[in-house]
Parts: sequence; structure tokens; C-alpha cells
Amino acid sequence: MNKPDKLKGVVPATVTPFRADESIDTQALHKLMSWNLSQGVDSFFIGGSSAECFLLSPAERMEIFGAAAQFLDRAYMVAHVGAVSTREAKTYACCARDLGYDAIAATPPFYYGFRPEEIYSYYAEISDAAGMPVLIYNFPGNTGKSFDLANPITRKLFQSDFILGVKHTNQVVYQLERIKNLNPELIMMNGFDETMVAGLSLGADGSIGSTFNFMYPHYKKIYDLFLAHETEKALELQIRANTIMNALCDAGLIPAIKYILSTMGIDVGVPRHPFSDLTPVQKAELKKVTEYNLLV
Repeated sequence: MNKPDKLKGVVPATVTPFRADESIDTQALHKLMSWNLSQGVDSFFIGGSSAECFLLSPAERMEIFGAAAQFLDRAYMVAHVGAVSTREAKTYACCARDLGYDAIAATPPFYYGFRPEEIYSYYAEISDAAGMPVLIYNFPGNTGKSFDLANPITRKLFQSDFILGVKHTNQVVYQLERIKNLNPELIMMNGFDETMVAGLSLGADGSIGSTFNFMYPHYKKIYDLFLAHETEKALELQIRANTIMNALCDAGLIPAIKYILSTMGIDVGVPRHPFSDLTPVQKAELKKVTEYNLLV
């Protein structure tokens, strides 16, 4: 499979495998990514929320970038470099650039209630430091930072040439369309797996998702059906995927994804605390729901 020249399609947001002592399991990461490549994956989103990025030390975040860089010649690679401080984000961005990543992404700076002018400068400085445009990781549910498109500085941000596009992890898919309408040149990637069909309908170029770690063939079929204008069939598979998503979220999304991967022969360990371990009852329910609804 040829490496794409831009970000599009169905992109796994790769998890971070851990050993029992919580050190990063590079061998397991390579096994997971190689397995995904054998399924047809041609792009990866490295170091994002699914990778437990804010539970990792700065050194560990860059270790993940380095470990995944083995696949740079086989896949389009995006490194998530977001941080609360611009200085830290620039460090990650320069690391990704030096390794040869194709693109970088960043959540907006959170916690302190930064003003639109400060968020604008954050993205501009990251792009300038790395010498490459940035994909805005719009995840207000986790960052607590929403983008107000009525604000002139926010509008200027999305129209800036240092912005590559948006990973729109927001249930308000209407905003995805409004951002694309504001700047049609942006690459728009839907970020909630459960709204993939809706995002594509409103102009998304593809989707970046956590469940794609183990559900890539299922979502690739949804994507292909949508492009073939077989929307009813695409929606049928989306509904089945959403049933799986409900079970995953009920148990805890990241722990559940890691457990399902283990049942498929990809042992990526368990998440870091304060994530909780799954109970036997939760594991049994996840296995049942997944096996019944997953397209294989």
C-alpha cells in the first residue's frame, strides 16, 4: 500500500502499550502498528488522547514519537504535540519535525482559561518553531476550551496559513461544517468515532478514532460505503459500531479498548492510574457486545 500524500480516510489514534511496571512497551507498539498496516491502515495519529498523552512524562511522549517513527516510510504520520505551555508544545513539535513526521496536531492550551489572542499565538508559535502547519485538536469535552467562531481572533486562527486543519472531536458536527465553510482549504477530520457518518455528510475528509485500533476494517467499510453513496448500509454499520462504543464507554473507553486488543492477540497492557481496571463482568459484556456487532 502506498503512503498517502495528505491526511484523509480512516486513521487510528494509536494507544500507548505499557509493561507491568508502566514503562512503554515499544515491541507491543510495533506489533499493533504492523497489525494495523496489514489491515490496510495507511495513516496514524500518534501521542493523542488515546495514547494517554497527559499521563506521560515529556520524555515518554517523545519516546513514543521515536518508537512510532519506524513506520514513517509506510504511513502518513501525525504527532500530537499539545500541552498547556507553548514552550513544552514547541519542544514536542520540533522533536516530531526532526524525526520526519508528516504533520503535527495540538489541543488548545487548557486549564487557565486562555484568551483567543493567547490561543492564536500558541498555534502560531508552534508552527513557526517546527516549520510546519498545525492540525487543531478541537476536543472541548476534555480540554474545557470551546472555539467561538463569532470571535474575530478565532476566525482569523482558522483562516491562517499555519493551520493545516482540524481534528473535530466535538459532538456538535454542525461546527465542523461551519469551520470548513470558513476555510475550505482546511483538512477536516471527524474525531468522534460514533459520529463518523454525520461528519462525512458535513464535509469531513476522514476520521481519526480510538476504536480504530481494533475496529479499522469495520470503519473502513463505513467510509467506503459512504463514498460509494451507499449511505443506508454505511449507517447500518455505524449503528453497530455505536452499540460497541456504548459498551466501551460504560466500562471506560481506554481500559476497554486495551482489553479488546488483548483478546485479539495484541497485548498492550492496561492504562495508567487513575484509570480503573476492568471487572470480570465488564470484560464479559465487552467481549459479547463486540463479537456480536463487529464486522470481521
